[in-house]
Amino acid sequence: MFTRVTSLSMTRSAQYNLQNGLAALSKLQVKATSKNAITVPSDDPAGTGKALQVASQQAATTQYGRNIDDGASWLTTIDTTLSSTSDLMRQVRDLTVQGANDGSLSTSAKASIVTSLQSLRDELLKQANTSYQGRNVFAGNSDAGAAFNPDLSYNGDGSTVQRRVDANTTVRVDADGSAIYGTGATSVFALVDNIVSDLQNGTNVGPRLTEIDQRMSAITAQQATIGTTETQLDRAKVTNQNSALDLETQRSSIQGIDLASVILDLQSQQTTYQASLALTAKVLQPTLMDFLR
Repeated sequence: MFTRVTSLSMTRSAQYNLQNGLAALSKLQVKATSKNAITVPSDDPAGTGKALQVASQQAATTQYGRNIDDGASWLTTIDTTLSSTSDLMRQVRDLTVQGANDGSLSTSAKASIVTSLQSLRDELLKQANTSYQGRNVFAGNSDAGAAFNPDLSYNGDGSTVQRRVDANTTVRVDADGSAIYGTGATSVFALVDNIVSDLQNGTNVGPRLTEIDQRMSAITAQQATIGTTETQLDRAKVTNQNSALDLETQRSSIQGIDLASVILDLQSQQTTYQASLALTAKVLQPTLMDFLR
């Protein structure tokens, strides 16, 4: 039995082959452009699942990196503030030592010390109300505009500001203002006010040096804690960067392509497709009947 090959069947076969060639060419072009081996899930269902898992881990790692950077900025702000506070307290101590030599001070010299102490007290209060991105670094999660009010009351809510640096670890990035500066009548601000009052009333301010040293010790202890936390964040940043590199390597092994090989295949497919077009045009010459249809 003989099968008759008609021009219509030849045309359909040629169109089918050309469409397949064009589809293969388009797929290679997408791969070369995107540089991804998986352009649609059907290319590799198992690989797609792995790629989605890695992408989820990469998103989490990126967020942890942002958390680490934000936490580091909080701690840098606090560390800088505490350094300034320590400098101010040393000045307060020096002035108090001068004021303790009451017998050798003139009235104008004593007035100058009082003025300087009042200025330092205001600067200490300003430091205690330091904020980062609109949030006070010494008041926990309180939304108050300042950690300390003019009446020296404290607005901290007892909570802590935490930043998650990996799936299992969170780090505190704020500092307890009440532990550093004290509150109310026991605050460093009240202490300076008391020194000023003693000087104005002719009272010996020498005993106040012990209170100053105690407050300075609290500030130093908090600086040490902040330094330890900064070191922890530095280690977390290195770990986070290494994780990001590992995950990118995994992603590349799943989705990456050998670009040179793909370009070679693309050029070969373009040549094949162009040859198919030319051959089809020669074989399927239009007849008079094609124009009469």
